[in-house]
Amino acid sequence: MFTGIVQSIGQLSTSEIRGGDRSMVFLAGTLGLDDVRDGDSIAVAGICLTALDVTADSFAADVSLETLRLTTLGSLQPGAAVNLEKALRLSDRLGGHLVSGHVDGLGSVVNIRGEARSQRWTFEVPALLARYIASKGSICIDGVSLTVNEVEGLRFGVNLIPHTQAATTFGARRIGDTVNIEVDRMARYAERLIEFRDQET
Repeated sequence: MFTGIVQSIGQLSTSEIRGGDRSMVFLAGTLGLDDVRDGDSIAVAGICLTALDVTADSFAADVSLETLRLTTLGSLQPGAAVNLEKALRLSDRLGGHLVSGHVDGLGSVVNIRGEARSQRWTFEVPALLARYIASKGSICIDGVSLTVNEVEGLRFGVNLIPHTQAATTFGARRIGDTVNIEVDRMARYAERLIEFRDQET
């Protein structure tokens, strides 16, 4: 599990096809990997990956075809910046919200506008994801925990304070970019419970 509080901006170093899927190496930036061992989880752009071949400043990860299809990893080129977060420990503060690192699908940036020192961003998602997004609820975008300000149809808006713009890859994002979306787990569980209730009545 993760919190959606980005700890470092890393970089994709290499991406190689191996046996049909991919092996990727990421530079960790300021993340600090001295407490990370092979087999530990790291969220890369909001995607939970298993760290392998960990060094002082980099780690590798095997990326399955499923992950390549459902996330932005399949289109990343070497040099691309990625948000990084180490897995949550029981003693850590939960600054964002509980994030699994299991991306539900892709969204796109449709508008960015200034609002005082902050920015208001609007995203569009497929209908299958839009049903789980609620005003004032939580959402994880590229590994960043955010609060939904408003929802209209397939679109929703969030507010980015200056720190978020500077400490994450949002500073380099533009209108039209594709992003990884993880909806709040509680919304999915609630839907499942309602389905079972309806089946029993």
